[in-house]
Amino acid sequence: MDEIELTQTRHLAVGDTLVSASGATYEVTRLLRVGRGIRVHYVTADGRAGRFTAAPEAVSRVRRQYAAAS
Repeated sequence: MDEIELTQTRHLAVGDTLVSASGATYEVTRLLRVGRGIRVHYVTADGRAGRFTAAPEAVSRVRRQYAAAS
């Protein structure tokens, strides 16, 4: 099941999907510490790569997939 939650940048993980206010999605592909910030590398739904740097306490909308209970 997919859930959208608010999470701080420091809690992001590779494979998480960021969701913009307009509903666009960006899959996290890499996370790097850059000084005090965190550089988040992502790929869009149509395959374009991008990146941004955010403070560790910045908040993002994230969709995570949880495995169904067996």
